Amino acid sequence: MSVFRTTPRASNVPSGRLTRLALLGTMTTSVAGNMAVAGLREAARGKKLDAKDLLLTPSNIRRIADDLARMRGAAMKIGQLLSMDTGDILPPELNQIMARLRADADYMPPKQLKTVLNKSWGDKWLRQFERFDVRPVAAASIGQVHRAKTRDGRDMAIKVQYPGVARSIDSDVANVAALIRVSGLIPKGFELKPYMEEARRQLHEEADYEREGQFLQSFRRLLRDDNAFVVPELHADYTTKHVLAMSFVTSHPIEDAFKLDQKQRNQITENLVTLLLRELFEFGLMQTDPNFANYRFDPITGRIVLLDFGATRRFQSKIVDQYRRLFQFGIAGDSEGLRAIALEIGFIVPETEAHHQQALLDMIEMAFTAFRDQEAFNFGNTVLVQKMNNAANALAADGFVPPPVPMDVLYLQRKFGGMFLLANRLKAHLPITEIVRRFVPI
Repeated sequence: MSVFRTTPRASNVPSGRLTRLALLGTMTTSVAGNMAVAGLREAARGKKLDAKDLLLTPSNIRRIADDLARMRGAAMKIGQLLSMDTGDILPPELNQIMARLRADADYMPPKQLKTVLNKSWGDKWLRQFERFDVRPVAAASIGQVHRAKTRDGRDMAIKVQYPGVARSIDSDVANVAALIRVSGLIPKGFELKPYMEEARRQLHEEADYEREGQFLQSFRRLLRDDNAFVVPELHADYTTKHVLAMSFVTSHPIEDAFKLDQKQRNQITENLVTLLLRELFEFGLMQTDPNFANYRFDPITGRIVLLDFGATRRFQSKIVDQYRRLFQFGIAGDSEGLRAIALEIGFIVPETEAHHQQALLDMIEMAFTAFRDQEAFNFGNTVLVQKMNNAANALAADGFVPPPVPMDVLYLQRKFGGMFLLANRLKAHLPITEIVRRFVPI
């Protein structure tokens, strides 16, 4: 039996709403102050830096990453989502700092952990375990995962939610929104409120572990005949609103697959891309969080272990049909069809200036052309990413303000973008058009 003891990287989760408000407020004020000082200093030198340059300094990013990792909860979750979208835009040293938010939160000290479990399981819970490892095997934004073995022989992975996470979501989201506004990174005229409201709604859903357990079971059923994947088994008798118990599956981080040969890396990536398309076009049910930590693999069998179904979302047939037509027009090289479906989905709106509409459509065609013109697209080649980034930066510099898209579209684009980044990390070569044609009639 493991002994509860404090470890060097353990830190109490600040659970009081006022405490979290003060911490986020202090962080926001400090970052804003640093930006102002840096701006005045550069102005004195005759230089004028934009808000992005003033915010994305090593000291500011380190402060944000450290504070959010210590706070955990909704504040850190939003930081994770923002860091997933950076791609190759940030300098390598800043990317490394922000990566902490994706896989390396602080974790609860043993005393706080025991208090949380006592509330969920009662103070006699320890008697039911042959072993309970106090040091977590993973610590993320909303909870941390422990390995344990029950006296009836079940080897479990137990996710324990940080105290105060659920009740602090609303205030965390409001304060992170304030930080984003202070940063000056969002275009003038961009409406942030609906996105923050959706983040708040999603986080409340993710904080319900009983709901996540139901989706875990759903995916286990959907993929029961697919030998490419492993979905842990839910242990409902140990699962509560704030504790999720499932079978422990030995595996490695998905990023470690970069050590495998090209054929194996291609197969792993193809399996994940195929799953993404099945989620959209067959299941109408998708795990929408592309955090790399949600995917692991067994180096012996090559099977992919799927984790964390808190961000699972159902899609209506309307959006599924729209994306089917988007792929059809894109693969066929039908520019007029792409324009029509881009308007229907909401990527552009009639009020968008004509040259901005065309620039955005050119970006969409750029991606489809790259996939269509190569028998096997090389995700390790960053030329497409650089071209897309350059085009996006030029659009922003020209005053383009993205129209508010439906939330389903936002989640889908996030998942597609995350999968692209993972394929890039594994330097996979895939016949994307051929894979898409399995699901989309051309």
